Amino acid sequence: MEIISLHHDQRPQWKSELSQAIASTEELLRILEIDAQSLNLSQQAALDFPLRVPLSFVQRMRKGDPKDPLLLQVLPIKAEEETANDFSVDPLQEASFTPVPGLIHKYKNRVLLIGAQTCAINCRYCFRRHFPYQENRIDSEQLKSIISYIENHTELDEVILSGGDPLANNDRTLSKIIHAINQVSHIKRIRIHTRLPVVIPSRINDELLAWVAASACPITFVIHSNHANEINSEVTLAIRQLIEQGCLILNQTVLLKGINDTPSTLIELSEALFNARIQPYYLNLLDRVSGSVHFEVDETEALEIYEQMLSSTSGYLVPKLVRESPEVPYKLPHSPKI
Repeated sequence: MEIISLHHDQRPQWKSELSQAIASTEELLRILEIDAQSLNLSQQAALDFPLRVPLSFVQRMRKGDPKDPLLLQVLPIKAEEETANDFSVDPLQEASFTPVPGLIHKYKNRVLLIGAQTCAINCRYCFRRHFPYQENRIDSEQLKSIISYIENHTELDEVILSGGDPLANNDRTLSKIIHAINQVSHIKRIRIHTRLPVVIPSRINDELLAWVAASACPITFVIHSNHANEINSEVTLAIRQLIEQGCLILNQTVLLKGINDTPSTLIELSEALFNARIQPYYLNLLDRVSGSVHFEVDETEALEIYEQMLSSTSGYLVPKLVRESPEVPYKLPHSPKI
């Protein structure tokens, strides 16, 4: 079967940045001028889930700081070898909600399309770090099956592109997918979950903006940022280009121990997002995926952090505190008891 692909004579800047992403712990630490002896690195963790981080993201890390909050999101350490009974390779049991390969249908009115098998950055807490992407590859024939499923389920009104990171695809592929979704009369909205505008802002280029502008369905981008240091002028410019095309831009954050688990850190992130015209959307409790035990913030502590945020800043700067559960067909909201 034909795999959807595009070959350009000239490689776009973002493609070059993607292909040049750092995949070596030694190289990453050399750039950051950090002694490996100060870290509990794990070769096994790096084998299980390889390090991958674009240079543009690395440049926002603090040199000489082994506790930099951006570094800790990508560095394979021995803590990943810890196990716990309630952590698994498929914490959301997504295999149970896959009616056709490449499509997840858990929520009543929306489906999630696995739009790519890779990401620009490998976040160590990723709940799909063990996902069977090879079994869910989307070629031209598979896309037809997915669209047929969506056509036959008229209760659906929204399609979410996720992955991997859908923006890791080339623009011809994405244009085909968006066009196919637009042909389904009962689909009213398209949502794209992506970290690329944050880690490689040059991904928001003229080709991408063209298919966004051409979409009959309004497109919402849900980006993923966990710390204010991730938001710089390049990210802000990329976001404003999407806004100029009429896109709504939301952000979801994962609450991570040692990275953003204080009210002041999260408020600073919300302020940075708002200044970039990004709406704070979700603050997710950790999905209990194997390899991420050390990132979990206790639920009682999370509620205390959330309550302090509510009492310290404007309501529209406070994202919803939620947990996803395989047993519940919606995000479970968490809020302090009154």
